[in-house]
Order: sequence, then C-alpha cells, then structure tokens
Amino acid sequence: MNKVLIALDYNPTAQKVAEAGYALGNALKAQVILLHVLVNPVYYSSTAYAPIMGFGGYISTDMLPMQSLKELKEASEDFLMKARHHLNDANVVTDVREGDVADEILAAAKHHHADIIVLGSHSQKWLERVLMGSNTEKVLHNSSVPLFIVPTKG
Repeated sequence: MNKVLIALDYNPTAQKVAEAGYALGNALKAQVILLHVLVNPVYYSSTAYAPIMGFGGYISTDMLPMQSLKELKEASEDFLMKARHHLNDANVVTDVREGDVADEILAAAKHHHADIIVLGSHSQKWLERVLMGSNTEKVLHNSSVPLFIVPTKG
C-alpha cells in the first residue's frame, strides 16, 4: 500500500481520525493525503454547524458567517494545513473538494490512487440516519479500496 487517504470533517474528533490514519500511513511507509469535502455552503451558516475542530484546540469562530465558496475553501485549506502541521510532516498532501461527501471521498480516492481510505464513524441520531444515510456507510458500500474506520463516539 502506497497511499493513504484520510477524510476529515470539522468535528472535534478529526484530530483522532488524522492521527490514527497518519499512524497507519507511517506503518505502511505510505504517502498520506488529507481530504476535506465542503458540503452545501448553506450548511456552514446553519445552527447545526459547529466550527469547533480538533488539532490542539484549533477553534475558528471567524468562519461564520462566510459569504462565498472561496472563503469556505480557504478556511478548509487552512484547516488541513493545521492538521498537516499537527502531524509534523510537510510531505502530507492536502485536498479540498466540494460536493456530496461520500461521492467526493470516492472521487478523491480514485484521483490520488489511494490504496486505503481512513474515515471517522460518528454516531448520528436515528432519524437523521434514516433520512440522510451515513457518509461512512455510503463510502463503504461503493468503495473499491479497503476502508480503515476510526470509531469516534465518546
């Protein structure tokens, strides 16, 4: 295995996912790619969005309200750069995409020729899961490469 793709969201557990994925990449002597997928920009201005992130207390309340996709993309790139800095490895590649989370994770895996995808598995409310589905499950059912799923519940 030569490439490990680590998908990160803005959940405070992102640090745990990044560290576990990076440790796997190191063990495999593989290139590590950090990925963040921007969802609909309206989401970032809703009350459901919490801009609290992992990586040594990186908290960005200045992300709201963001008016443009460009601002969101820049903030996401900054988030991934802070993750790369936290991992203390300048060779880590970063990638920011926009769209459906599961679809973009799969597209990034194909684009980067990833040999494994690292994801966090968040617990969700049952109704939300029934209506929207789980991104991790969507990737699991549609991926042609193995997944390394990091449990992040409590």
